[in-house]
Amino acid sequence: MGNIHKLSAAVAAISFAAAASAAHAEEVRVFNWSDYIAPETLEKFTERTGIEVTYDVYDSNEILDAALLAGRSGYDVVVPSTYYFTRQVKAGVFQPLNHELLTNLDNLNPELMANLETIDAGSEYSVPYMWGTNGIGYNVDRVKEILGDDAPVDSWALLFDPEITAALSEAGCGLSMLDSADEMLSPAMAYLGFDPLSENLDDIEAAGELIADVRDDMTYFHSSRYVSDLANGDICVAAGYSGDVFQAADRAEEAGRDFTIAYSIPKEGAALWFDMMAVPADAPNTENAHAFINFILDPEIAAEITEYVRYANPNAAADEYLSDEIINDPAIYPETEVMQNLYVQAEKPQDVLRARTRIWNRVKSGR
Repeated sequence: MGNIHKLSAAVAAISFAAAASAAHAEEVRVFNWSDYIAPETLEKFTERTGIEVTYDVYDSNEILDAALLAGRSGYDVVVPSTYYFTRQVKAGVFQPLNHELLTNLDNLNPELMANLETIDAGSEYSVPYMWGTNGIGYNVDRVKEILGDDAPVDSWALLFDPEITAALSEAGCGLSMLDSADEMLSPAMAYLGFDPLSENLDDIEAAGELIADVRDDMTYFHSSRYVSDLANGDICVAAGYSGDVFQAADRAEEAGRDFTIAYSIPKEGAALWFDMMAVPADAPNTENAHAFINFILDPEIAAEITEYVRYANPNAAADEYLSDEIINDPAIYPETEVMQNLYVQAEKPQDVLRARTRIWNRVKSGR
């Protein structure tokens, strides 16, 4: 298996430079989300192709975005989320894909691909890796113990209602939010009854004030730490990515914990997202990048990854390789009425991006 590193934002720039100088013909350098691939996948790729994998990870779109916009990242395959991807395409950071080298493209679900036509028509620059939702991971036993059997586990109130967050916090139930303006301000707007995609600065400001009101009850803002903390019982409510929460639930069960971790898609609405595999314009190993993407599009490989990470894949041919537990789980593959209440983040004007960043930084700092 290739080298696997966990990168923090602080050391990312050093890693990018090292990656650029060390690239060679028989390797592929992949930059992907943390905890987002099956343990055996990279080894299988190397066995099948002879291409070694250097595999680095990040836990927010902001880290990847900084690397791509700075240029010379040294990576061959990256996996941005759709709402960052569209802006990155306009910035010219990706190269068009060579579809002749992607013989497994026909495996992709045509209905899902239709949803991506407005993002990347004809898959010119990308193909989807996985998709999922944002929602709430929670410790079923602790939450009901503190809030009772009628705890609003189907609502963002678990994180946005000051009375509820205070009750949880005072009882020693840790809470966390994702460290991302995009991931938290939009559900806050949905909870307030606004359009979660609103570009109205008053709506965004109101969402920031809502989160500021519960800030002191939050244990931390982080986009990956909550997985292990939910599993260990160190926190009991977390805004998170669907597959991450499922992983936390599995870890808790495997460790024999005396509690259950569950995942909820809040009734007020939640984000539906796609993570896209793309090749940077200055990728040092372009052909190897295509080989890696095509390998991921193999239905058995896609199913293997979904079984491990608990995120839905866009590969229709992979369905026959998925367990009934996965394919029939509405939290992983939501039912139609739930899908209709989800929103897909879109590209935002610069003034809106600046406002969201300013508001988010103020909320986190408590100033």
